[in-house]
Amino acid sequence: MNRQLISSGSTYEREIGYSRAVVDGDWIFVSGTTGFDYQSMTISDNLLEQTEQCLRNIKSALEQGGASFADVVRVTYILPQASDFPACWPVLRKYFGDVRPAATMISAGLADPRMRIEIEVTARRSPTVV
Repeated sequence: MNRQLISSGSTYEREIGYSRAVVDGDWIFVSGTTGFDYQSMTISDNLLEQTEQCLRNIKSALEQGGASFADVVRVTYILPQASDFPACWPVLRKYFGDVRPAATMISAGLADPRMRIEIEVTARRSPTVV
């Protein structure tokens, strides 16, 4: 099996030493992803805008790995304020409502106080029909 490393261009990846995602066979492991726009390294103060940007960043990583949200089997949400989680549900439902992956929400501090949500996913690519 080939291992493919996927980068978003985030300065955090280079500074800390990790990949946005790793493809190993049919599996794609997407690192905890925040609401930063990695092109400009800016982040909105708005929780829902951060949630949307997280999911755009994840979508990009999945697509680079040959997958989509339909292939996601596990998702972990991390929020510093657990009470913020219900406000995110409509956005999360937009992306995962039909997929319904196994999910966990954890309340914990994040690396930067501007970050209000971090999302990590695991996907398994559908086998290609020959």
